[in-house]
Amino acid sequence: MSDYVEGDINTIDDSDDVDDDSVGNVAGGGMPEAVLTYLAESLTRDPEAVVVESEERGNQVRLRLHVGPDDMGRVIGRRGRTAQAIRALVAVAGARTETATNVDIVDD
Repeated sequence: MSDYVEGDINTIDDSDDVDDDSVGNVAGGGMPEAVLTYLAESLTRDPEAVVVESEERGNQVRLRLHVGPDDMGRVIGRRGRTAQAIRALVAVAGARTETATNVDIVDD
């Protein structure tokens, strides 16, 4: 690259200052599952009732979200807009690790 200037703010830092333990947290379905759990617990009135099940198949992760019956409407939203936004954010989290995600909101 001919435009490279040492110390340029737009360069990639390849230093190995990341703990090996933290890398395991984002591998596979870790990051998308954490994002889904955070979003669901933030939206619901009963965060203790939030359960996320994860099933990995290669580079695909299927996440099943269980919430309390009173919180189902809050998680789905009007015309499914909240659910659509949740799926989009979880997909972005999965894209960071090249993992395709599928979020199912389960009615128990």
